[in-house]
Amino acid sequence: MKKFLLGFVALTFVLASAVAQDTVRLKHQNYVSVFSKSLKYPVMVEWWVTKAKVTCQQPIPRKDDFQPDPLLPEHTNLMKDYVGSGTDRGHMAPAADNQCSGPKAMVESFYFSNMAPQYGALNRGDWKTLEMNTRKMAAESDSLHIWAGNVGEAKRIGRVAVPTKCWKVIHIKKTNTWKAYIFDNNTVKADGIENNEVKIEAVEKLTGFKFK
Repeated sequence: MKKFLLGFVALTFVLASAVAQDTVRLKHQNYVSVFSKSLKYPVMVEWWVTKAKVTCQQPIPRKDDFQPDPLLPEHTNLMKDYVGSGTDRGHMAPAADNQCSGPKAMVESFYFSNMAPQYGALNRGDWKTLEMNTRKMAAESDSLHIWAGNVGEAKRIGRVAVPTKCWKVIHIKKTNTWKAYIFDNNTVKADGIENNEVKIEAVEKLTGFKFK
């Protein structure tokens, strides 16, 4: 039994070390990405949305200038992998959350370290609805702390894994309210964000991250 326990501890340490070596933390002006070099998508992106970031009078126009992250260019030079893939380049931290933060923040929001392959049914459906609702909440309640990410591998588009699920956690600082969501990343028509809301513990179990 003692040998078994020692072996189990050693295996756990090796697996944890492998995960740590696979992910890279990339810090930008308005978000931090934890990017998987093997999956070629962010397992988690963290950022804040405030009233000032979403209510300026002259927001910067969206330019769709997708590009490699200069902090990790070899693993994020992924433009060709997405071409003809049938998936969208799905933002984790939305471009519209950066329209009041200056040109640099807008450019950085289009780095592939902030993207994951999402099917249009999700990216242009419930995912977009939740993004819009989040900006509305920020305009009303000010500071929101947000985490979003991806898990799994349904298939590969070139070198990039298509996640099976996409998730988001939102903390509304003013009211100390938490909201959490898990979405299936597939071609099924959107069924409403309320049908994908879960307890925060479900996201913690799915991802291994702790938020509180």
